[in-house]
Amino acid sequence: MLKTVVFPMMTFLLGSTLMAQEIRIERKAPVSQVYKEAVEAESILSFNDLNVEFGYVLYQTEINTDAENEELELENVRDYAVVYVDGKLQGTLIDQRKKLTIKADPGTHILQLYVENIGRITYGPEITDNSKGLFGTITLAGNDLRNWKMIPLNVRNYPLKDLAFERRASESSPGFYQSKFEHNPSENSYLNITGWGMGEVWLNQKYLGSYWEEEKQQSILIPSEYLISGQNELVIFELKNNQQKKISLSPTPVFK
Repeated sequence: MLKTVVFPMMTFLLGSTLMAQEIRIERKAPVSQVYKEAVEAESILSFNDLNVEFGYVLYQTEINTDAENEELELENVRDYAVVYVDGKLQGTLIDQRKKLTIKADPGTHILQLYVENIGRITYGPEITDNSKGLFGTITLAGNDLRNWKMIPLNVRNYPLKDLAFERRASESSPGFYQSKFEHNPSENSYLNITGWGMGEVWLNQKYLGSYWEEEKQQSILIPSEYLISGQNELVIFELKNNQQKKISLSPTPVFK
């Protein structure tokens, strides 16, 4: 006769080994630290016209609103835009969703669109339509927006050691987020970015990769050799969900 034997203590130990490690995010460096030279023009310029091959560009202009809710519409956005008014997050836009209701008191405001180029088309019939960034018209309540300032962001190549981090304030503009945490690495881990928006990640000055909330996979692999026994430094560049106060390490990949 066969017997089934249960080892509850072993199950407990295995479960504790697989628990995720939570990391608190308490310091921030504003995105303005990586601004490159601004370009000003009456109409918006695409990444191609700005000689930006990949990465991020801030499109900024002054707007006047007559009502508390007015519709912003982009003719083209390639591939992802995060919209702020006076530093307050309004929402996100992609080429399949190009309208957004702006909520602000009637008056004069600063409109900012942080735009990311996810990648370029390298094959197929659409290869000739390879413009990135914003191009065409942008309207608010049906009126064309003009007099733009466009600022490329030096995110990927900016020396992390030169960023000036401070304790986080309550404002919600994009920026670099830093955490120092203790870890005893034994095998590969995954950074669980659930709840974050779009950005880039570095661990101990090594680039881990980029993330986007629209993707099915919501984690980034951390090779075991990247983690240090003791104190580690995590830096995250984030465009959108800037009220996130924590992130976690997971022993397995995370999907939606």
